[in-house]
Amino acid sequence: MYFAALLARTEDGWEASDTELDDVETLSDLTDLAREATAGGSDDETVLVFIEQEDAWFGIVRVDGEEDPRIYLSDAAAAARSSYGEILLTDELLGREPGAAEELDALEELVDLDGTEDGEPDDEADESDDESVLSGEAVPSGPIGDRQILTDLGMSEKELLSLGTEALSDIAEALGAAEVLETVR
Repeated sequence: MYFAALLARTEDGWEASDTELDDVETLSDLTDLAREATAGGSDDETVLVFIEQEDAWFGIVRVDGEEDPRIYLSDAAAAARSSYGEILLTDELLGREPGAAEELDALEELVDLDGTEDGEPDDEADESDDESVLSGEAVPSGPIGDRQILTDLGMSEKELLSLGTEALSDIAEALGAAEVLETVR
């Protein structure tokens, strides 16, 4: 089960809204959704997008005005197994050349390298492997992204890295936005 919410910092404090991610297919779509949350407000407002998959991982996307979004994921490998997590696992975040995933996908379509090209079943394939693969490359287990994403808002890198399954509530508490987040939970 997923939970997603937007927290926008305005001159009057934090405003929260839950959000549906059904129409979000790319990081750009998510960034646009965050920027729309401040419609009518200042272009330099901070918007945080929280995405949480129950007991598996959480992610934060921070959008400050027109700047590129900043991303933090609590567990990249767990997020890679999620459609919403895959949106956040960009080439830049994973330290790959931009477009590398698309090139790998195109090559895999042209050449089948798994030994089953003659229609033989792949007995070695096991979906429960601990090593996550996103577009042919291993995704690291554990936190990935901007660990200082909330430092200027009152949560240190150390605090962020120590969060557990109730992460979003703990983050909202540290930011002074617990009450507004609870209204949309």
